[in-house]
Amino acid sequence: MTSKYGPWGIVAGGSDGVGVAFAREMASRGINVVLVARRAAVLAASADDIRARYGVEVAAVPLDLSAPDALSELEQATAGLEVGLFVYNAGADDHSAAFLDKALGAHLEMVRRNCVSVLESAHRFGAPMVKRGRGAVVLVTSGAAWAGGATLATYGATKAFNLILAESLWAEWRASGVDVLGLVLRATDTPSLRRLLDAKGGSYGALADPVEVAKEALDHLADGPTWICGSENPTGGSPFGALSRRDAVLAMSRGASASSAS
Repeated sequence: MTSKYGPWGIVAGGSDGVGVAFAREMASRGINVVLVARRAAVLAASADDIRARYGVEVAAVPLDLSAPDALSELEQATAGLEVGLFVYNAGADDHSAAFLDKALGAHLEMVRRNCVSVLESAHRFGAPMVKRGRGAVVLVTSGAAWAGGATLATYGATKAFNLILAESLWAEWRASGVDVLGLVLRATDTPSLRRLLDAKGGSYGALADPVEVAKEALDHLADGPTWICGSENPTGGSPFGALSRRDAVLAMSRGASASSAS
Protein backbone atom coordinates (compact mmCIF):
# COMPACT_ATOMS: atom_id res chain seq x y z
CA MET A 1 0.00 0.00 0.00
CA THR A 2 2.86 2.39 0.67
CA SER A 3 4.12 2.03 -2.90
CA LYS A 4 0.66 2.65 -4.34
CA TYR A 5 -0.56 5.40 -2.02
CA GLY A 6 2.30 6.73 0.08
CA PRO A 7 3.99 6.32 3.46
CA TRP A 8 1.52 8.19 5.68
CA GLY A 9 -2.20 7.97 6.33
CA ILE A 10 -4.52 10.15 8.40
CA VAL A 11 -7.57 8.87 10.25
CA ALA A 12 -9.92 11.63 11.36
CA GLY A 13 -11.98 10.21 14.19
CA GLY A 14 -9.26 7.70 15.00
CA SER A 15 -9.50 7.18 18.75
CA ASP A 16 -11.86 4.20 18.89
CA GLY A 17 -14.43 2.17 16.96
CA VAL A 18 -14.16 2.14 13.18
CA GLY A 19 -11.48 4.84 13.23
CA VAL A 20 -8.98 2.95 15.34
CA ALA A 21 -9.77 -0.22 13.36
CA PHE A 22 -8.78 1.67 10.21
CA ALA A 23 -5.59 2.91 11.86
CA ARG A 24 -4.59 -0.59 13.00
CA GLU A 25 -5.31 -2.12 9.62
CA MET A 26 -3.35 0.61 7.83
CA ALA A 27 -0.44 0.11 10.24
CA SER A 28 -0.54 -3.66 9.68
CA ARG A 29 -0.02 -2.91 5.98
CA GLY A 30 3.03 -0.75 6.67
CA ILE A 31 1.50 2.72 6.61
CA ASN A 32 2.51 5.28 9.23
CA VAL A 33 -0.57 6.82 10.83
CA VAL A 34 -1.74 10.20 12.09
CA LEU A 35 -4.66 9.86 14.51
CA VAL A 36 -7.03 12.79 14.92
CA ALA A 37 -9.81 13.11 17.51
CA ARG A 38 -10.94 15.28 20.42
CA ARG A 39 -10.03 13.13 23.41
CA ALA A 40 -6.28 13.53 23.86
CA ALA A 41 -5.83 10.76 26.46
CA VAL A 42 -7.75 8.14 24.45
CA LEU A 43 -5.92 9.22 21.31
CA ALA A 44 -2.52 8.88 22.98
CA ALA A 45 -3.38 5.41 24.27
CA SER A 46 -4.47 4.28 20.80
CA ALA A 47 -1.28 5.69 19.30
CA ASP A 48 0.89 3.86 21.86
CA ASP A 49 -0.94 0.60 21.19
CA ILE A 50 -0.54 0.83 17.40
CA ARG A 51 3.11 1.82 17.69
CA ALA A 52 3.83 -1.18 19.93
CA ARG A 53 1.86 -3.66 17.84
CA TYR A 54 3.03 -2.76 14.35
CA GLY A 55 6.30 -0.86 14.66
CA VAL A 56 5.18 2.03 12.46
CA GLU A 57 5.37 5.73 13.21
CA VAL A 58 2.21 7.11 14.82
CA ALA A 59 1.37 10.73 15.52
CA ALA A 60 -1.58 11.86 17.66
CA VAL A 61 -3.14 15.23 16.90
CA PRO A 62 -5.93 16.17 19.36
CA LEU A 63 -8.44 18.36 17.52
CA ASP A 64 -12.13 19.17 17.62
CA LEU A 65 -13.07 18.66 13.99
CA SER A 66 -16.09 20.93 14.37
CA ALA A 67 -13.80 23.90 15.15
CA PRO A 68 -13.35 26.34 12.26
CA ASP A 69 -9.54 26.18 12.28
CA ALA A 70 -9.21 22.42 12.87
CA LEU A 71 -8.15 21.43 9.36
CA SER A 72 -5.72 24.30 9.07
CA GLU A 73 -4.10 23.10 12.30
CA LEU A 74 -4.02 19.52 11.02
CA GLU A 75 -2.39 20.61 7.78
CA GLN A 76 0.28 22.48 9.76
CA ALA A 77 0.80 19.54 12.14
CA THR A 78 1.42 17.18 9.22
CA ALA A 79 3.50 19.54 7.08
CA GLY A 80 6.39 17.63 5.57
CA LEU A 81 4.59 14.27 5.62
CA GLU A 82 3.56 12.65 2.37
CA VAL A 83 -0.03 11.79 3.17
CA GLY A 84 -1.26 9.24 0.66
CA LEU A 85 -4.40 8.00 2.41
CA PHE A 86 -6.97 10.10 4.23
CA VAL A 87 -9.89 8.47 6.05
CA TYR A 88 -12.57 10.81 7.37
CA ASN A 89 -14.48 8.75 9.92
CA ALA A 90 -15.62 11.36 12.45
CA GLY A 91 -19.25 12.35 12.70
CA ALA A 92 -21.35 9.81 14.60
CA ASP A 93 -24.59 10.93 16.22
CA ASP A 94 -24.71 9.54 19.76
CA HIS A 95 -27.82 11.51 20.70
CA SER A 96 -30.50 10.68 18.14
CA ALA A 97 -33.58 12.81 18.78
CA ALA A 98 -36.36 14.70 17.04
CA PHE A 99 -35.12 17.79 15.19
CA LEU A 100 -36.59 20.36 17.59
CA ASP A 101 -35.52 18.39 20.67
CA LYS A 102 -31.90 19.19 19.87
CA ALA A 103 -30.39 22.62 20.40
CA LEU A 104 -29.62 24.57 17.25
CA GLY A 105 -25.96 24.65 18.27
CA ALA A 106 -25.80 20.85 18.24
CA HIS A 107 -27.12 20.76 14.67
CA LEU A 108 -24.65 23.40 13.52
CA GLU A 109 -21.74 21.60 15.20
CA MET A 110 -22.66 18.40 13.38
CA VAL A 111 -22.82 20.21 10.04
CA ARG A 112 -19.39 21.73 10.63
CA ARG A 113 -17.87 18.37 11.64
CA ASN A 114 -19.68 16.21 9.06
CA CYS A 115 -19.77 18.55 6.06
CA VAL A 116 -17.52 21.60 6.28
CA SER A 117 -14.53 19.76 7.74
CA VAL A 118 -15.00 16.83 5.35
CA LEU A 119 -14.95 19.16 2.36
CA GLU A 120 -11.97 21.06 3.74
CA SER A 121 -10.08 17.80 4.37
CA ALA A 122 -10.65 16.66 0.82
CA HIS A 123 -9.46 19.98 -0.56
CA ARG A 124 -6.39 20.42 1.66
CA PHE A 125 -5.16 16.82 1.53
CA GLY A 126 -6.57 15.74 -1.83
CA ALA A 127 -4.82 18.48 -3.81
CA PRO A 128 -1.28 17.17 -3.10
CA MET A 129 -2.43 13.65 -3.98
CA VAL A 130 -3.77 14.78 -7.35
CA LYS A 131 -0.56 16.70 -7.98
CA ARG A 132 1.57 13.63 -7.14
CA GLY A 133 -0.68 11.33 -9.15
CA ARG A 134 -1.36 8.88 -6.34
CA GLY A 135 -3.36 8.64 -3.14
CA ALA A 136 -6.74 7.66 -1.72
CA VAL A 137 -9.54 9.36 0.21
CA VAL A 138 -12.21 7.46 2.14
CA LEU A 139 -15.29 9.33 3.32
CA VAL A 140 -17.19 7.17 5.80
CA THR A 141 -20.92 7.64 5.44
CA SER A 142 -23.99 5.72 6.55
CA GLY A 143 -27.14 3.99 5.41
CA ALA A 144 -28.87 7.08 6.80
CA ALA A 145 -27.72 8.81 3.60
CA TRP A 146 -30.18 6.86 1.44
CA ALA A 147 -33.31 8.74 2.53
CA GLY A 148 -34.61 11.15 5.12
CA GLY A 149 -36.03 9.78 8.35
CA ALA A 150 -37.54 10.85 11.64
CA THR A 151 -34.86 11.63 14.30
CA LEU A 152 -32.20 11.48 11.55
CA ALA A 153 -32.69 14.89 9.93
CA THR A 154 -29.30 16.54 10.34
CA TYR A 155 -27.26 13.36 10.66
CA GLY A 156 -28.79 11.81 7.54
CA ALA A 157 -28.42 15.04 5.59
CA THR A 158 -24.72 15.32 6.46
CA LYS A 159 -24.10 11.71 5.52
CA ALA A 160 -25.85 12.25 2.18
CA PHE A 161 -23.49 15.20 1.66
CA ASN A 162 -20.51 12.91 2.28
CA LEU A 163 -21.83 10.31 -0.15
CA ILE A 164 -22.38 12.77 -3.00
CA LEU A 165 -19.05 14.48 -2.33
CA ALA A 166 -17.18 11.17 -2.47
CA GLU A 167 -18.88 10.11 -5.68
CA SER A 168 -18.18 13.47 -7.31
CA LEU A 169 -14.51 13.50 -6.31
CA TRP A 170 -14.14 9.94 -7.59
CA ALA A 171 -15.42 11.12 -10.98
CA GLU A 172 -13.02 14.08 -11.01
CA TRP A 173 -9.87 12.41 -9.66
CA ARG A 174 -10.00 8.87 -11.04
CA ALA A 175 -7.91 9.81 -14.10
CA SER A 176 -5.31 11.42 -11.80
CA GLY A 177 -4.38 8.21 -10.00
CA VAL A 178 -6.31 9.09 -6.81
CA ASP A 179 -8.91 6.63 -5.50
CA VAL A 180 -11.96 8.00 -3.70
CA LEU A 181 -14.38 5.76 -1.83
CA GLY A 182 -17.70 6.64 -0.22
CA LEU A 183 -17.94 3.90 2.41
CA VAL A 184 -21.53 3.22 3.43
CA LEU A 185 -21.77 1.55 6.83
CA ARG A 186 -24.62 -0.39 8.30
CA ALA A 187 -25.06 -0.49 12.09
CA THR A 188 -21.54 -1.12 13.39
CA ASP A 189 -20.34 -2.12 16.84
CA THR A 190 -18.80 1.16 18.00
CA PRO A 191 -18.74 2.86 21.40
CA SER A 192 -20.89 5.75 20.09
CA LEU A 193 -23.63 3.39 18.87
CA ARG A 194 -23.58 1.44 22.13
CA ARG A 195 -23.91 4.69 24.09
CA LEU A 196 -26.91 5.67 21.98
CA LEU A 197 -28.63 2.30 22.31
CA ASP A 198 -27.88 2.09 26.04
CA ALA A 199 -29.35 5.56 26.60
CA LYS A 200 -32.54 4.64 24.75
CA GLY A 201 -32.80 1.10 26.07
CA GLY A 202 -32.55 -0.33 22.57
CA SER A 203 -31.35 -3.75 21.47
CA TYR A 204 -27.92 -4.10 19.86
CA GLY A 205 -29.08 -6.68 17.34
CA ALA A 206 -26.67 -7.74 14.60
CA LEU A 207 -23.80 -5.25 14.42
CA ALA A 208 -20.92 -5.16 11.95
CA ASP A 209 -17.39 -5.69 13.28
CA PRO A 210 -15.23 -2.53 12.90
CA VAL A 211 -12.18 -4.68 12.14
CA GLU A 212 -13.94 -6.34 9.21
CA VAL A 213 -15.24 -2.95 8.03
CA ALA A 214 -11.71 -1.52 7.89
CA LYS A 215 -10.28 -4.56 6.12
CA GLU A 216 -13.06 -4.58 3.55
CA ALA A 217 -12.68 -0.87 2.84
CA LEU A 218 -8.90 -0.99 2.43
CA ASP A 219 -9.17 -4.04 0.19
CA HIS A 220 -11.54 -2.12 -2.09
CA LEU A 221 -10.09 1.39 -2.20
CA ALA A 222 -9.95 1.24 -5.98
CA ASP A 223 -13.52 -0.03 -6.36
CA GLY A 224 -15.34 3.29 -5.89
CA PRO A 225 -17.15 5.48 -6.05
CA THR A 226 -19.34 3.75 -3.46
CA TRP A 227 -18.85 0.64 -1.37
CA ILE A 228 -21.70 -0.65 0.80
CA CYS A 229 -20.12 -2.64 3.61
CA GLY A 230 -21.58 -6.06 4.24
CA SER A 231 -23.88 -5.95 1.21
CA GLU A 232 -24.32 -8.76 -1.29
CA ASN A 233 -24.12 -6.03 -3.93
CA PRO A 234 -21.58 -3.59 -2.43
CA THR A 235 -21.31 -1.40 -5.53
CA GLY A 236 -25.06 -1.28 -6.05
CA GLY A 237 -27.58 1.46 -5.47
CA SER A 238 -29.93 2.33 -2.64
CA PRO A 239 -31.43 -0.67 -0.87
CA PHE A 240 -34.79 1.07 -1.14
CA GLY A 241 -34.71 0.26 -4.84
CA ALA A 242 -37.84 1.27 -6.69
CA LEU A 243 -39.68 2.64 -3.64
CA SER A 244 -41.05 6.15 -4.01
CA ARG A 245 -39.21 8.82 -2.04
CA ARG A 246 -42.19 9.03 0.33
CA ASP A 247 -42.19 5.30 1.04
CA ALA A 248 -38.41 5.29 1.48
CA VAL A 249 -38.66 8.07 4.09
CA LEU A 250 -41.39 6.19 5.95
CA ALA A 251 -39.32 2.98 5.86
CA MET A 252 -36.24 4.83 7.13
CA SER A 253 -38.30 6.37 9.94
CA ARG A 254 -39.62 2.97 11.00
CA GLY A 255 -36.09 1.60 11.01
CA ALA A 256 -34.83 4.46 13.16
CA SER A 257 -37.70 3.97 15.58
CA ALA A 258 -37.14 0.21 15.82
CA SER A 259 -33.41 0.58 16.50
CA SER A 260 -34.10 2.75 19.57
CA ALA A 261 -37.13 0.85 20.87
CA SER A 262 -36.81 -1.15 24.05
